[in-house]
Amino acid sequence: MSVRAVPNGDEYDKDIANAIRYAVDNGAKIINCSFGKAFSPNAQWVYDAIQYAASRDVLIVHAAGNDGNDLDNAENPNYPNDHKYGGVEFADNVITVGALTSSYGSEMVASFSNYGKQNVDVFAPGDGIYSTLPNNEYDFQGGTSMAAPAVAGVAALIRSYYPQLSASQVKQVIIQSGLSTKASVIVSGEPENATTFDKISKSGKMVNAYNALLFADNISKGKMTLTKNTK
Repeated sequence: MSVRAVPNGDEYDKDIANAIRYAVDNGAKIINCSFGKAFSPNAQWVYDAIQYAASRDVLIVHAAGNDGNDLDNAENPNYPNDHKYGGVEFADNVITVGALTSSYGSEMVASFSNYGKQNVDVFAPGDGIYSTLPNNEYDFQGGTSMAAPAVAGVAALIRSYYPQLSASQVKQVIIQSGLSTKASVIVSGEPENATTFDKISKSGKMVNAYNALLFADNISKGKMTLTKNTK
């Protein structure tokens, strides 16, 4: 379902909280949140809605944001989130997604993508994505709002084939089954900000649909176990 919660500008906390609850109450099992902001005057309303979704076994996929910032830095807040800037996740049903380009190597991280060893979970393709536009048009778009839906799609595949897996399990499957690399990468589009890919997200991985389905299959058959990794 499509739930319009964001106007032409920063979203209101009440609208986001109500939209999450509406989606949960109407049967959603995965919610894609391609929005975010740096100031949230009523953040607790949204936190409560996230916990409500967790209580109903609903997975939330959230775009990391397009400011080129390190979200682990307290000076770069990003809402909504699953940790309230307290260092520990208060719910295990949120995946925060950064964006990749189509190039492998130093420029594989989109220059606009936020990142963070503690506060971004995974990365997925989010630059130069062919997308729908108003008035029946199409064009290539970039943003973590392109990357998050890709991860939501992988989550939908997993929950379609393995409905017995919980939202928390699906999150861990996606995080643990991704592709890793220790390649040197540039973040924020600044060469002086070079680091290694494994240091800019909690998992250090790129989401991979094929691996995720294999991983989910093994988990569902009891052949593998999941390791919960909280912030």
